[in-house]
Amino acid sequence: MVGGALGKVYSDREIIIKQGETGDSMYVVQGGRVEVLQDSVKAGEQHLAFLDAGDFFGEMSVFEKEVRSATVRAAGEARVLKIDKKALLTRIREDPLLAVNLLKTMSHRIRKLNEEISRHKKTQL
Repeated sequence: MVGGALGKVYSDREIIIKQGETGDSMYVVQGGRVEVLQDSVKAGEQHLAFLDAGDFFGEMSVFEKEVRSATVRAAGEARVLKIDKKALLTRIREDPLLAVNLLKTMSHRIRKLNEEISRHKKTQL
């Protein structure tokens, strides 16, 4: 189902990264789909997003020394490539446009989150 020689194949619902764990790598979905979830005491497990081939996740741990903010698991079979911090920084030095693209995606995610927070606040009034 999922082609390519790199990356690891995860089976349906297999956890790739877990909320609360430390990490120093990011991941790129090469094929299939993954689900991003967040667990909270009040609301329990909440679906945040699905990510498809070409999408990435876990990048915050490369730039910050914080624990993972969400759990990501396979949604069906998925092939995912793990990229450690050193390899990413080397690749960015070779191709600075990669950093620009990462920042664009991260900025888009922040903008979307801000819009959701704003909508939520309006419904609370």
